Amino acid sequence: MIAKRLFDIIFSFVGLTVLLPLFFIVAVWIKIDSKGPIFFRQVRVGQFGHHFRIHKFRTMQAEQPPAALQITAGIDSRITKSGVFLRKYKIDELPQLIDVFTGTMSIVGPRPEVPKYMDVYPEGLRNIILSVRPGITDWASLEFRKESSLLASADDPEKEYIEKILPIKQNYYLRYVKSRNFIVDMKIIFATLYFVFIRPRS
Repeated sequence: MIAKRLFDIIFSFVGLTVLLPLFFIVAVWIKIDSKGPIFFRQVRVGQFGHHFRIHKFRTMQAEQPPAALQITAGIDSRITKSGVFLRKYKIDELPQLIDVFTGTMSIVGPRPEVPKYMDVYPEGLRNIILSVRPGITDWASLEFRKESSLLASADDPEKEYIEKILPIKQNYYLRYVKSRNFIVDMKIIFATLYFVFIRPRS
């Protein structure tokens, strides 16, 4: 969709330009707060199954144990002081505008999974979902905006994610791919802005 790509380029360029001062402040804070890089560059599965490294502000300690979970459940000791704030207000997600501008992501689309969790998708469903660019936000992201808290109450957070949360997300992704258009994208964008900036937080 040429119009969608053009919108992504303009939106991401304007966003990166306007947010540049904020990016600088956050970068300094992250460097002061803990050792490690400014960005968190994790491998995700993009359109047509191509792998790419997503841009997010680092919110965890740089050194991770080999068997560390690739999901966050509740109050995670790996999260830095700055990371708590950045995650609460979704500021850690803003560098994904870089991925949108370069074309590996879109503003709206199914959230990109790590290869480990993408491998559990049924093949037919995986092919449909990966036929579009992954996005920064979508209906599933809004539905599970408190996913970490939900997983915190599970005996096995990873099993809970794979067996209960992921199937629901997949249904949202499938519905988006089949019904996507400019109006749907704008609804998701405005809903995202509402939940981030307007709706009171508990």
